[in-house]
Amino acid sequence: MRWRIGDVTVTRIVESTFEGLEAFLPDATPKAVLKYGWLRPFLTDEGVLKFSIHALVIETPSRRIIVDTCVGNEKPREVFPIWHMLQTGFLDDLAKAGFEPESFDTVLCTHLHLDHVGWNTMLVGGQWVPTFPNARYLIERSEFAFLDTEGADAGQEQWARDMNAAVMADSIRPVVAAGLVDLVSSDHAVCDEVRLVPTPGHTPGHVSIRIDSRGESALITGDFIHHPCQLAHPEWSLTSDFDPARSAQTREGVFSGLAGTPTLVIGTHWPDPTAGRIARDAGAYRLDI
Repeated sequence: MRWRIGDVTVTRIVESTFEGLEAFLPDATPKAVLKYGWLRPFLTDEGVLKFSIHALVIETPSRRIIVDTCVGNEKPREVFPIWHMLQTGFLDDLAKAGFEPESFDTVLCTHLHLDHVGWNTMLVGGQWVPTFPNARYLIERSEFAFLDTEGADAGQEQWARDMNAAVMADSIRPVVAAGLVDLVSSDHAVCDEVRLVPTPGHTPGHVSIRIDSRGESALITGDFIHHPCQLAHPEWSLTSDFDPARSAQTREGVFSGLAGTPTLVIGTHWPDPTAGRIARDAGAYRLDI
């Protein structure tokens, strides 16, 4: 799947798909979501939420960027069995689409959860090494600081602290040790066409990706919104959001600002058709595909 925004091309590379998330988004019951006809492409016939794990490749006239590198292979993720010790053909699919890992100059991390940084590294000879050896890995500095010290944060559940410690060990620290990480501000300009936009709440330093070229624009969401049903209910926060109230405030602010504009919104976890434009709808919002 590809989209064109002025001189910029965005290409989706899917690692996996799944259904559910009931434990983390309990308000999104089948009864609650099936009444929205525009949501049907993002639901099963029974009203179960559909999701995708994918990376998004941004090609500008001067840069080749990969946004969020999915779960990765051979990563121990016991807390989430569907992602534990994966063996997928993601790198082969990336290459088939014309993107060899060595060709990237930038890796953007919207945040540092396990399903967004996994292919930052790969296992070679028993060691985790950078998958994109010629790229600078850009991480929002407060996001990095939070994960770097989270082991001492008693406010987080133990399973979350353990999981984030594992992610730091196998997907973040190896690229830091390789000297490839740049800690940046939440509004960092990557190049003329691409910049970060602060969208906190899901994590402390969460960012989204704004693209502007030749009068056209797009926003890659990251996880400030996980599923399009949160357009109909911006107040629906995940139980795993670091700050659920701020997460809801971020959604309302972003949706309000984009509603009725031609900005293409590309969902980091949205299955086909993955992108659309936001419109106001009955006191909330919808996605026009």
